[in-house]
Amino acid sequence: MSCRFEFVVAIVAALFMAAPATAQSAVGGPDGIWLTQAGDAKVRVSKCGAGICGVVVWLREPIDPATGKPQVDDKNPNPALAKRPIIGLSLFSGMHPTGPNQWAGQIYNADDGKIYASKISVTGPATLKVEGCVGAGLCGGEDWSRSSH
Repeated sequence: MSCRFEFVVAIVAALFMAAPATAQSAVGGPDGIWLTQAGDAKVRVSKCGAGICGVVVWLREPIDPATGKPQVDDKNPNPALAKRPIIGLSLFSGMHPTGPNQWAGQIYNADDGKIYASKISVTGPATLKVEGCVGAGLCGGEDWSRSSH
């Protein structure tokens, strides 16, 4: 009986040790196109050196109804940057890995023209958690969904 018990314990221990690797691989990486929670933009996330980059590749409303021209970064306080197109705009800077499927750095919010401290994590095969913080305690976030194109 003792031998059988040790065999069962060895199998259970092996399963527990393998579980984190299996769970992590099932989650997948950040690479791909992600739809923002509001559904108004898609961001292509890709590896940049040891970190990740995120660039706007699609807008629900690519044309500004007020001007009839492509949407620009008009909330940016820097006049030189306020004329750049939103499509092609880089949102992440300095996003470096902090753990498995987790990164930290800065994120640009084109809705208000400000840069925030940010954490990004892949929380499921089709979910990217994007968080931004002002100061030490005031944080908010949203879940982005993996897009097929």
